[in-house]
Order: sequence, then structure tokens, then C-alpha cells
Amino acid sequence: MIRSQKFWIAVCAVIFAVSVIACVIILTRPHGSKVIIKQDGRVVMTLDLDRESDRTVEFVYEGRKNVLEIKNGGVRMLSADCPDHVCVHTGWLRSGIPIVCLPNKLTVEFADSEEDAVAR
Repeated sequence: MIRSQKFWIAVCAVIFAVSVIACVIILTRPHGSKVIIKQDGRVVMTLDLDRESDRTVEFVYEGRKNVLEIKNGGVRMLSADCPDHVCVHTGWLRSGIPIVCLPNKLTVEFADSEEDAVAR
């Protein structure tokens, strides 16, 4: 391999690595502290994570229960009475990735993610 080919391969590798790091930073940075919780399409609760104390909140839908944990300025689904537990395995709420429990029709997302979706 000639020197110029090695140089361009190295340049491309550096550009790729920087792009991956930028994507991770953009996708994991918090978008704000306002969180909207909807059940069956209706807003049931709005939270300001900067002002919330550590606690758990229960949501019941047709006899099934979801338990939301608010802790250290973050929010996650602690437990759920649904068959697949995708909402629980989603982990802590991150920007761009809402917590969704389809069987219980519950969504948890940052408030500004709705504005982003409308703007697009």
C-alpha cells in the first residue's frame, strides 16, 4: 500500500470516529427538564425534573399498573404489568428515545421532543 492510501484511510477513520462520538453526544444529551406523560393519548402528568423530589408514581390502565421512578433528575419505568416489559428495559429517559408501554398506552417523553416533531 502506498503512503497516500494509508494517509487517506487514516483521515477517513478519524472522520468516522469523530462522527460517531458526535452522534452519541447529541443523542444522549438532555433536552431539558420538562417531561410529559401521556396515557391513551391524553396528558396525565407534566414533570419538571429539576424540581421533582425522588419518588415513584403509579399509573393504572384497565387493571394493569405501571410504576414510574423519578430519581436524581431522571425518570424511568421501574415496573409494569405488561407481557413484554419493553418500557422497563428502555431504562432512563434519554433525548430522542421515549419510554413507551404499548399494552398500557403510556408514553413518557421530554416536552420539547413534541415541538421537534412538529417542526420537522
